[in-house]
Amino acid sequence: MGKDTERIEKEIEAARTRLASTLDEIAVRADPQRIADDTKHMLLAKLNQPKIKYSLIGAGAVVVGLVLIKIFR
Repeated sequence: MGKDTERIEKEIEAARTRLASTLDEIAVRADPQRIADDTKHMLLAKLNQPKIKYSLIGAGAVVVGLVLIKIFR
C-alpha cells in the first residue's frame, strides 16, 4: 500500500510540473506585447517585399499627383 501511495504522489507531482509548464507556455504565447511585436515584424517583412513595396510607392505617387492636380486646377 505504501508503494502505491508513493507512486500516486509521484504521478501527481509530475502532473503538476506538466501543468505549470503548460501554463507558462500559454502565458508567453498570450502576451499582448509579444503578439504586437510579432505582428509588426510580419507586416514589415511583407511590406519590404519588392512587389508590394513598389506597388505602394506607385499608388502613393498617383495619389500625390491627383492631389496636386486638384490643388492647382
